[in-house]
Amino acid sequence: MSVRIAIPEPTAGDKSYNHRALPLYVDALRDAGAEAVVVELDKPQDYVAEILAGVQGILLPGSPCDVDPQRYGEDPIPECAAPDPARAAVDELLLQDAFNLHKPILAICAGTQALNVWRNGSLVQDLKTPVNHRPGRDVAEAHAVRIAEGSRLASLVGAGEPHEAKVNSSHHQAIRVAGDNLLVSAVSPQDSVIEAVELDSADHFVLGVQWHPERTYARNALSRAIFAALVEEAEGWEPRRIDESVAPT
Repeated sequence: MSVRIAIPEPTAGDKSYNHRALPLYVDALRDAGAEAVVVELDKPQDYVAEILAGVQGILLPGSPCDVDPQRYGEDPIPECAAPDPARAAVDELLLQDAFNLHKPILAICAGTQALNVWRNGSLVQDLKTPVNHRPGRDVAEAHAVRIAEGSRLASLVGAGEPHEAKVNSSHHQAIRVAGDNLLVSAVSPQDSVIEAVELDSADHFVLGVQWHPERTYARNALSRAIFAALVEEAEGWEPRRIDESVAPT
């Protein structure tokens, strides 16, 4: 039986966005050898707990909504999009389960921002840089990212390939300060915007990327490698003793 990965609906407030975006994640997971288990956002906690009992990994997708800035000690500015409390609540349940049991996590775009804030990090509420970080979903190579040597992300780049890649981009926010035990593993070299983070742990796969590898899965080797790494880690996952020390304070 294939490995099962939980993925929440991207948003509770825009069903058309979900219908457009969610199939790309589901297809990428399937092609990488996993079954996507979609978590509906309007269900009670015991429903989410039942799903989590039967999955081996977590994928936090993008979203048109923003993390509530009050969660990292700021008031929202006018450019900040509305939060999505239902998505935030499900993300928290999924992250707590994954960190307690060392389940692998892949976070994408807004999912990366949610991961970072959950780990006590902060965000830039609206980017103002010379780089266009939101040219749209149809631009496959929006800007470059420089990948940190020795990082987990760097290990997914093909042997002999440079540690710089062109990625798509659809975000107006970004990580300002990386959260607890998260290492910066990629930046935009032109403006130093953080583009990827990962957990500083050799035995727990937690990777967050600011771009959308699900959109370029068919044409981009790094995109496929990112999903393959999540699935490989999930295939090897075994239940562990809950260690409350890994949860943020």
